[in-house]
Amino acid sequence: MVGDANDLKCKLQNACFDPVAIEPWPLKTVTNRVSNQLFRYLSERLSTCSPLSHKMQSVEGVTLLFWAGGLTLPCTGVLTGHSRPPGPSLYFQYHHYEDMTGYLHAVNRAYPDLTRLYSLGKTVKERDLWVMQVTSVPEVQLGVPHVKIVGNIHGNEAVGRELVLHMIQLLDNTRIHFMFLLFTVPCDELQQEPDSEIATGQHQDTSHFLVTSYNRNETVRWLLDNTRIHLMPSLNPDGFEISKVGRCTAIEGRKNLHGLDLNRNFPDYFRQNTLPSQPEKDAVIRWLEMYPFVLSAGLHGGAVVANYPFDNTLEDGRLREPSLTPDNDVFVHLATVYSETHPTMHQGIQCQAGMPLFENGITNGAAWYPMTGGMQDYNYVWHGCMELTLELSCCKYPPPEELPDFWEENRNAMLVFLSQAQRGVRGLVMDSLTREAIPGAQFRIDNRAIGFNTSKRGEFWRILLPGNYTLQVRLV
Repeated sequence: MVGDANDLKCKLQNACFDPVAIEPWPLKTVTNRVSNQLFRYLSERLSTCSPLSHKMQSVEGVTLLFWAGGLTLPCTGVLTGHSRPPGPSLYFQYHHYEDMTGYLHAVNRAYPDLTRLYSLGKTVKERDLWVMQVTSVPEVQLGVPHVKIVGNIHGNEAVGRELVLHMIQLLDNTRIHFMFLLFTVPCDELQQEPDSEIATGQHQDTSHFLVTSYNRNETVRWLLDNTRIHLMPSLNPDGFEISKVGRCTAIEGRKNLHGLDLNRNFPDYFRQNTLPSQPEKDAVIRWLEMYPFVLSAGLHGGAVVANYPFDNTLEDGRLREPSLTPDNDVFVHLATVYSETHPTMHQGIQCQAGMPLFENGITNGAAWYPMTGGMQDYNYVWHGCMELTLELSCCKYPPPEELPDFWEENRNAMLVFLSQAQRGVRGLVMDSLTREAIPGAQFRIDNRAIGFNTSKRGEFWRILLPGNYTLQVRLV
């Protein structure tokens, strides 16, 4: 964190003194808990200030080191603070259903102002399909788009499940307010390099992401203040429980406990889907009827590519020809945003022999392999929600030691992807006389056959690239 005397609103003295309370104010750099090394560093150097040292020893949630690099102050201080009780830790390991459920409830208890935990329904095995909504926006505020990320559609594709949990951890720890304590230390002791452990507050004893505050991660702050983010770690917890770690190509656990592929179970735009309807799929359909989602991603494994609709085609599927939506320009943009933000996806990784070399790390679904009943086509055609299928790992269920790398590769890409919900056109449809909102008004953009509707509160959104468009509105 870098600031100046005006930012701090305080004076630094040359002598030790008792802790002085300063009113809470937004932070620029925050970590969720201090490492043992940082605590020892502060305690050893402040042991001569007995009142302060005593106070320090009673504070376990010390969270911030104010380092001096780049400052123009004659003497620099260290800020520490009391936060609310620290939220639950999340380690880079696979979390089975009971552990995942416990973690989600713990986060919701720790951050009730930012989160809402709800279940979409039950699986075949009567497990809850948990969703965590994360936002700082009051429910009554109009015009705020809903977005979602769905992990673990195929139970044996496990990376997405953990990435969604870590996304919750990232988003939930960005709005923390502190009551500060102020004290002084010799200036030369704080002249740390920005990438040193003490300067950055990096942990040695935890493996989950070290959260940042608003000004270190403007995207997170902006997303929380302008978006309602719904995160589902697992659509197929039953399948996950019978999958085996280290199995890169096995299919055990891919399907639900009725033996059906959930990503082949949705109504299809091109062909009638005759497969028996499954409870997990039915829950997603109810979900899409509850919220006017604008943007979505389904997380998968077995390849590294951003896949966009259509997944199916009226043509002979053996031709592997692209099946393009009327909004193909937007879908290509969304896929490219993810691929290019990801450090390697844009290189067109070929995970195994015979797999296509995906140009720029993106592909049309049908051009890769056509399928009936896919979730992304259903989102788009039936509900106007633009969804991608993101394949994030060559190995479907890699060893847990690789999870930190997957998180680093995908963290920023997911944030930038979700921010795309703010593109395009949005508004509110109201009765000109009564000023009441009009739900269910049908929108269509000229030359784009797939339309969208207003929400129950009369809101509408559509992701569009810069240009001139004509919107047609119809009331039914």
